[in-house]
Amino acid sequence: MTQDQVARAKGAADELTDPQQEHEEPAAPALTPAQAFDALYAFCAPALVRQTYLLTGRRELARESVERAFQLAWQRWPEVAVDRDPAGRVRIMAYEYALSPWHRFRPRYRNPEAPVADPADRALMAVLLKLPPSQRRTLLLYDGVGLDLPETAAESEASTPATAYRLMNARAAVAARLPDLADPSELHERLVSLASRERLRAAQAPAVRTGSERRARFWTQAAIAFTVALIGATALTLRTAPTHYEPPVAPGAEIQGVPKRVGQGPLSEAEVSLREKLRKSAGSGPERMAPSVR
Repeated sequence: MTQDQVARAKGAADELTDPQQEHEEPAAPALTPAQAFDALYAFCAPALVRQTYLLTGRRELARESVERAFQLAWQRWPEVAVDRDPAGRVRIMAYEYALSPWHRFRPRYRNPEAPVADPADRALMAVLLKLPPSQRRTLLLYDGVGLDLPETAAESEASTPATAYRLMNARAAVAARLPDLADPSELHERLVSLASRERLRAAQAPAVRTGSERRARFWTQAAIAFTVALIGATALTLRTAPTHYEPPVAPGAEIQGVPKRVGQGPLSEAEVSLREKLRKSAGSGPERMAPSVR
């Protein structure tokens, strides 16, 4: 190829090249799974702790619920990372754990925690905790978080009419106890202020990831130990099980008509004298062979 041909080919290539590509900045490097998880945790965890506190009224349970939800999210990170709403998925897991009825049987959650300092906030928290869990969750998602009705119904796993009915009942219960919160916008402001006044801190993201991995290893080892024990029990059963059929022993039957056993009575005088005579006689000899003459 001559120099003219090389120059013409280079010019044609320059014409096909987008001029903006020459000044385009290099793409940002992709985040690692740990970095992406930490970013999601830093964005969602603080607000999620405050939301679960409004659900339960317990500070320690709110932190535990959020931590457990993110531990599950880290265990299922390949699925959570590609979800269209990772924050919503973690929120669902946190709410489900926080509203679990089994917490009432735990010794650490049997006694009530210290109430909030402000009397108005204390009254609002008392009204919220008296609502049924489904209504409390619906009210928090719609008037607290700000989701619309279909999104609230999807997260609470209910139909849209049922969600609207729960929302109206929850608002009516709050307005009956606190008439100044009958306006939904005022209720939203009070919910936000109540959650923000409490000093609720979430754990660090690396600690949550470490706890998730530790928990996963524990359950994996427990599953392996259970499998080994099951295999051992099966082998022992096969080792000690009978190899042939043994018919069952027939039950005993009562036999009738057998005479009763009679004990030996006292000896008569003749029998006693005969016994003494036999004892005094020699052990062998004709006397023993000859019959006695009476």
